[in-house]
Amino acid sequence: MSRPEDRPLGWLGIFRLGLVQAALGAIIVLTTSTLNRVMVVELALPAMLPGALVALHHLVQVMRPRWGYGSDLGGRRTPWIIGGMAVLAAGGILAALATAWMQSEATGGTLLAVLAFTLIGMGVGACGTSLLVLLAKRVDERRRGAAATTVWLMMILGFIVTAGTAGHFLDPFSTTRLVVVTTAVALIALAVTVLAIRGIEGRQPAAGALATAGHAPTAPAPQPRFRDALAGVWAEPRARRFTVFVFVSMLAYSAQDLILEPFAGTVFGLTPGESTRLAGVQNAGVLIGMLLLAFLGSSAWGRRLGTLQTWTIVGCIGSTLALFSLAAGGLAGGDFPLRPAVFALGLTNGLFAVAAIGSMMGLVSAGRGQREGVRMGLWGAAQAIAFGLGGFLGTAAVDLTRLLIGEPGPAYALVFAGEGLTFLVAALLAARVNSVAADSAEVPVLPASAGLAETA
Repeated sequence: MSRPEDRPLGWLGIFRLGLVQAALGAIIVLTTSTLNRVMVVELALPAMLPGALVALHHLVQVMRPRWGYGSDLGGRRTPWIIGGMAVLAAGGILAALATAWMQSEATGGTLLAVLAFTLIGMGVGACGTSLLVLLAKRVDERRRGAAATTVWLMMILGFIVTAGTAGHFLDPFSTTRLVVVTTAVALIALAVTVLAIRGIEGRQPAAGALATAGHAPTAPAPQPRFRDALAGVWAEPRARRFTVFVFVSMLAYSAQDLILEPFAGTVFGLTPGESTRLAGVQNAGVLIGMLLLAFLGSSAWGRRLGTLQTWTIVGCIGSTLALFSLAAGGLAGGDFPLRPAVFALGLTNGLFAVAAIGSMMGLVSAGRGQREGVRMGLWGAAQAIAFGLGGFLGTAAVDLTRLLIGEPGPAYALVFAGEGLTFLVAALLAARVNSVAADSAEVPVLPASAGLAETA
């Protein structure tokens, strides 16, 4: 008889893991959005300060493969999920305290904020990596697209609920209220995580420990060092190609985030309120794209139309066409149908994002040895670096093209076209991920002294 932890998760189990993702989102939205606004508006600090702090929390997540390796060694993800959430909660509370301290002592508060955002990056990376590995290992292949949609939407739900509730209790604003509200959100998120994850994983043996009927488990096989484990994963053609795909696609995905509303205001004359509503149109498109993929991935009819890899490619190509249409809008201006183009961008982005996450869940166990955490960590690190670079490169490209061209419309058009081409490259990379599937099982085991650079 199979153990409960060996059976695929049902919708209740997927929902419980989604609650953990919602808890992650609850703390993240306060630390990367609310504290950002407080530093710039209420405390009149330079906007580059919160920008640098948010970039720091992305940079720290380069260590995701190391945290994934740690969970591989133990054979269980639950301690890393709870521990990561505890570190994230501590970082969120310290970030609020640092922001309050900046009101009277900018230097001391900034130093504490650096520590806080380092902890935030560590917590997000450790918790998020192991959560996705657990979801990938416990969800049936037919449900992966729908499961990815569910978990992603619950993270967005965490954003929405926290922003609305915390916003209510933050008025009238004071730094004391900020610390109290952030502390309450962090502690609630930690409690929700502990309750949601309890009992889902069961008791898994440590990596390398095997048991036979009527016999005690054997001693765990010697485990390679982290460097060698990472080199072994990088030597797998499929894992390496998917890493490059994640980086390129997420670079394109994040590069338009910070330039879309300025584009609408500068080229089309939209007011701040109108450009904010335009962002709502984009988010509505993202939501519909995610739900569409969930339907296509969970229905027999939809699966006949294509695999998750197919929908990833479709989403990338669709995003390319939507960005090209925005580039055309930058040249045309005036009566160009901006809202439909932005909705199309959101729709194709949502389709691509969930299909890519579903593909990631399917590929995490495809390789030698028990290296799911290292693989997921490697892809998470690629995503974090791309997100950190994307926003900066997008805005820098606009500044550079405006300096060279002079006219804002053509400048934005050139940048959107470049982002579209980046998505097109991502589509080509996605199509090649599985082209070496047969080779991935034949990669020779690296000697103990092999390093990452030697496998490139």
